[in-house]
Amino acid sequence: MPEHSGLPGAPPLVRLLQEFTLEANRYVDAAGGRNDMHRTDLNALAVIMRHSAADQVVTPGTLRKELNLSSPATTALIDRLCGSGHLVRERQGQDRRQVQLRMTDKAYRDGSAMFLPLARQMGSAMAEFSAEELVTVTRFLNSMINATVRAGREASEKE
Repeated sequence: MPEHSGLPGAPPLVRLLQEFTLEANRYVDAAGGRNDMHRTDLNALAVIMRHSAADQVVTPGTLRKELNLSSPATTALIDRLCGSGHLVRERQGQDRRQVQLRMTDKAYRDGSAMFLPLARQMGSAMAEFSAEELVTVTRFLNSMINATVRAGREASEKE
């Protein structure tokens, strides 16, 4: 990584974002590990939750694409989540051939319990900032997410 990006303070800020990502990953590993869930399991539930909140249908293909998994790995993931009681397969609508995935109440309860400590600590940390500061931070983080998505696409295109 270049030491100077042309923006004052950017390298320390990038390092802080990397450190935040590392700590968030450690939390997910710890929380999931206590509940015998893999990081991929939790990522899958997050994808399903995001799509469900937007009233979008979630299929095995959705998970395969968003998590960058092979078809066999996607099937194993779905089987594991169904077996643990966190996910159900449903066939709804006119095309009964299409499998749709839905989180169970157990998934919501377990997820809430796993992430309650993080939510509580983050809520306390955010309370130290003004509403205006949080608006700026939100805008910044959205820009960083979009930049990361673009960089990921760019990296995957280069062979």
